[in-house]
Order: sequence, then C-alpha cells, then structure tokens
Amino acid sequence: MANNKITKRSEDFAKWYTDVVMAAHLASYTNVKGCIAIEPNGYAIWEQMQSVLDKEFKKLGHVNVQMPLLISESMLNKEKDLVEGFAPEVAWVTIGGQKELEERFCIRPTSETLFCDYYKDHVSSYKDLPKLYNQWCNVLRWEKETRPFLRSREFLWQEGHTIHATKEDAENETRRMLEVYYNFFHDYLAIPSIKGRKTEKEKFAGAEYTLTNEALMYNGYTLQSATSHYFGQVFSKAYDVKFTNKNNELEYVYQTSWGTATRNIGALIMVHGDDNGLVLPPKIAPKKVVIIPIGDDDKVTSLSNKFNEELNAKDITTYIDNSDKSPGFKFAEAEVNGIPVRIEVGKRDLENNTITIARRDTGEKYTESADIDIVEYISKLLDTIQNDMLKRATKRRDELTFEAHNMDDIKKILETQPGYIHADFCGDTACEEKIKEIKGCKSRCIVDEDLVDGKCVCCGKDAKYHVIWGIQY
Repeated sequence: MANNKITKRSEDFAKWYTDVVMAAHLASYTNVKGCIAIEPNGYAIWEQMQSVLDKEFKKLGHVNVQMPLLISESMLNKEKDLVEGFAPEVAWVTIGGQKELEERFCIRPTSETLFCDYYKDHVSSYKDLPKLYNQWCNVLRWEKETRPFLRSREFLWQEGHTIHATKEDAENETRRMLEVYYNFFHDYLAIPSIKGRKTEKEKFAGAEYTLTNEALMYNGYTLQSATSHYFGQVFSKAYDVKFTNKNNELEYVYQTSWGTATRNIGALIMVHGDDNGLVLPPKIAPKKVVIIPIGDDDKVTSLSNKFNEELNAKDITTYIDNSDKSPGFKFAEAEVNGIPVRIEVGKRDLENNTITIARRDTGEKYTESADIDIVEYISKLLDTIQNDMLKRATKRRDELTFEAHNMDDIKKILETQPGYIHADFCGDTACEEKIKEIKGCKSRCIVDEDLVDGKCVCCGKDAKYHVIWGIQY
C-alpha cells in the first residue's frame, strides 16, 4: 500500500521526489531561498558516503585539509576561464562588520584558486611532490532554480586537489579518481553509472579535459554524479606554481581536481525510491535493520534484545523500535525511511516459534524459525538485496537506453520516454547547441565505443565521437 503522504511516482515524478525528501525527513526548506537544512536522516546518509570515500582516498595516499571560505576578487581573476565559467553563480561579500571592504571576496564556488595560492608557498622541488589533498566542505553557487540535494545554492561535497611533477602522473591521478567514483556508485550506491569524457563545451572551466560519472534516474533524466578534471599547467601558470625538476630546471606543476556531493542523496532517491518512500542499498544505509516487537511479552522483549545485540556485534547496524506507536505505523515509518530489513517479533508468532522478516526493496516477507542464526541469515539477505538493487537499476537503465541517427530520432525519444541516447557527434559546438534546443538535451559524455553510424546526429558530417546524450538535472 502506497504512503498517502507521497504522490505516486507515475503521476508526478518531481512532486514524488520532494514528497519522499520531506516524508523521510532527509531535508527541509529554510527561509534562505535555495538553501536547505539537511536533517539527521539525510546527514546520516552523507556520513556513510563520507566514511566510504574518505577511506578510499586515504588508501591512495590523500590527506584531508581545510581551505578558507572566502576568495579575494584579485586572486579569482587570475584564471580567466574559471572566472567566466562561474561568474553567474558567484556570491560576493562586500561589507565586513559595518565597514565596506576595499576588495570584494567571493564565497567559494570551488577551491582551485585557494589551493594554488597555497601550493606556490609550499612547493619548491620535485621532492615536495606530489601533493595529494582533499577537503570536505560546503560551497555556494547562486543557482537560479533549486531542488533539495539536486541543485542547492549551498551544498556539501568533497573536492580533491593534487599537483604532480609530470603530466603522466597527473593524468593517471585523473583517471584513477574517476574509477574510485565509478566503483563507489556500483558497489555501494547500487547505481550503474557510466563513465567518459565531457565535450569541450561541457568540461569544467579551466580544465584541459573533464572525466565524468553519469547516472540515469528512474524517469530517464540524467545526473552528473562525480567529475575528475585534468588541468595540466593551466592553473599553475596563472598562479605561478613552479618547482625545480630532477634536471634542476624550473617547471610548472601539473594539476588535477575531482569531487562529488550531497546530490548523490538525490540520486539514491530517484534511482531506487518507490511510492512508499526511500529505498536504501544496505551498504550505504545508516541503519540496516529495524526490529519491531509486537505484543507486551517477556519472550518478545528477550528475543528482540538478543537479535539486536548479536547483529550490532557484527557491525550490522540495528535498532529496536520500542515506541508506543502501532505496529502498522512502525512498519510504514521503517519503509519511508528506507530501512533495508525489518524483523517482526510477535507474541502470537512466537507461540509457533516463528518470526517474520521483510525486505524493503521488494516488500517480500519470510516466515522463519525463531531459532535462526540471525547474523548469518541477515548478512546473506543484505548481500542479496544489495545485488538485486543493482540488477534492477541496471535493467531499468538498459531499458531507457536508445540509439539515434538523426535529430528526428532524438526528438521522438525525448518526447516519448527520455533516457540515454547513443549518437555520433562531429565535435562542433554549433551542433551541440542545436541539439540542446530539443528539450534541453545535452551531451553527457564521450564514451570509448565504436561509432553508431559514423555521421553526426545533427549535421550529418563525418563524426569524431560516440556520445551519450540526455536531459540533465
């Protein structure tokens, strides 16, 4: 039975999404337009993401740092492409206390300039390299249209920043960080992302090239979920970040940056959620199991406590819902919050020495012996749920993947059912702009696959790239 607080996904996907955010208490609106309050349930998911990624970054030698929130206008203006790329989204601080500032400061939309300013004072020799940094922080971008998690003016993210002595090392870093994100999406979020390179038009401002992880939502819209940028020496030349190489010659460092954000919470909702609310993959769920005692009985209490202790002892985060709400209310609350597994321990069931175990992802219920090895059973069930969620998301993505040979094909696909569109591209920005006129369709990434038919989907000239297109959030 669908949650009556949540609009049906099939009726209004946008309203359904917002209803799930609110019903699951992931975030709420504030009186600061475009900025949300991330509530405990939402922040707990972000903490899980942080924990996983932070460990992966540190395995590869990265360390965490913290840079300032403010960037001086003169420092920002040193890199022309970055300024032009972010100018429409920059918020400026012009008054400090009651005094007008001599120079404006922008609230960081990204931190390349801050890191460059740091690097130039802390690097002198190839022996100082590489610098492998990451920071977990908030940024501010003055978006015109906002939606919780997907496009907020202020959002949380991580941004990795590294510098290297050689082009080869920097490019290897760019690729390996893309792999970290790609594996994270598949292994933890159960989201089958695709990876590739952004077109010149869509790459990060100031980058030589941008690699990207793209994910397809249930409704066929796409979400840029993580990016990894190779800057070469563009920023190091602008900010004069030099080092003495092994030949005792001065050289500019080679630079990268890469990041992902709280918008991945939105991706979880839109890929896996249903009409009852949130559906969380077990590996990223802050709480994996809820135990619901039914009936005021010593045996019920004892077995519930036993299961709770045994599961938590094996790092399967479990809690008992001992609130005075009805069992039906507790079931619904666990469902809307996306708890992967529900264990029902009832007085009547125990008379038959049984318990009920329910999966959130499919709604299936199993009657099992109360003497079950609960740790072994739940461990296997959580693995099954994780794998099944990835399989279903992959199947959905494949069903919404199409091929286009001309503009009419693109128009027909997007007007019927949006999704990933494979189509060849000549590389001309004018063609890209022409395609965008069809429902805002954009290039998502260039993929390393054979050309569809060798002709640009827009102009019909010889194609250079196999590109995946789609409507983006």
